[in-house]
Amino acid sequence: MNPRDFTPRAGLLAGRVIFITGATSGLGRALALACAQCGASVILSGRNGNKLERLYTEIEQLGAPQPAIALLNLATATAVEYDSLADIVGSEFGKLDGLVHAAGLLGDRSPLEHYDVPTWCKVLHVNLTAPFILTQVLLPSLRKSPDASVIFVSSGVVKSPRPFWGAYAVAKAGLEPVRNMLSEELESAVNIRVNSVNPGRMRTPMRAAAYPAEDPKTVPAPEQVAGTFLYLLSEHSRGVRDRYFEAQ
Repeated sequence: MNPRDFTPRAGLLAGRVIFITGATSGLGRALALACAQCGASVILSGRNGNKLERLYTEIEQLGAPQPAIALLNLATATAVEYDSLADIVGSEFGKLDGLVHAAGLLGDRSPLEHYDVPTWCKVLHVNLTAPFILTQVLLPSLRKSPDASVIFVSSGVVKSPRPFWGAYAVAKAGLEPVRNMLSEELESAVNIRVNSVNPGRMRTPMRAAAYPAEDPKTVPAPEQVAGTFLYLLSEHSRGVRDRYFEAQ
């Protein structure tokens, strides 16, 4: 079966705890709602508390399992904040069944010759270093799940490098060896699988910033690419490890 054609059934993720970064916008928001509608208890992570609370209320109104909020600014979070978050997840939920790194920062679309160095460092941190740190601190909770899935959100620039994508392209390319190394290092942990997904073109604020002249109506909504992610977060993908998927 092609994961992009996966159609979720009611209760697909019932009993599962799924942590989603970038949950208030774009892909992260679409996945948070989709996971909640499939019965998961979703931990909503982002840097804007007001937006997180509105999404929390929206999920409650759907009649889905009660979500949780994890306020975390990936650009500035300290070791203490990461450790505190990991402790809360472990104590409140006892396990973690899914981790989706949907947060992202585009940065500049400029030549490397003129790329702003502080922006370069920030984009690499948010898109590459922060997912590594978050995965590391949440691994103890992932190990306690009988069937855990980690998903790194990739990009088409990984397979087709092109100019003017700067630190964003470098960071996304860097996530691929992270996925591979983590998969191999966790080979004996048969209950944890690690994969990456390139969602493709989506109607998101990041896409609009990257392609300001594009008609958004010609681009698929992020909800349309959720199938691959739901497949990888569900029991249907047990044994699927260290793979790169394209959702379109």
